[in-house]
Amino acid sequence: QVQLVESGGGLVQPGGSLRLSCAVSGFTWEYNALGWFRQAPGKEREYLVAISGTDGRSYVEDFVKGRFIISSDRAKEMVYLQMNNVKVEDTAVYYCGQVTGYGGTSWTFCSWGPGTQVTVSS
Repeated sequence: QVQLVESGGGLVQPGGSLRLSCAVSGFTWEYNALGWFRQAPGKEREYLVAISGTDGRSYVEDFVKGRFIISSDRAKEMVYLQMNNVKVEDTAVYYCGQVTGYGGTSWTFCSWGPGTQVTVSS
């Protein structure tokens, strides 16, 4: 059973940076993928980024492209979300999880962690 635990959230000023971490266990890296999504109160879930466990190739949704970067360390069983030039509208709970499909309307998460709160405010 895949278990994921996010960390690194907190309060950050607009224009600042934050790196979220996700500890992964029970995950088979080969032929599987991990990703991040977020959800703000009263809003729908937004899918952000994904990374292949096989070759490290990443996918980034257009609306965060150039600001958010996903990376992974297979040896440490960690996946990261680097958030740069953050905006107030990035405020949300961020979740990492195992994805079985990503991109456009194909996003499907089959498991995810408890989430970490990110608040962007001056």
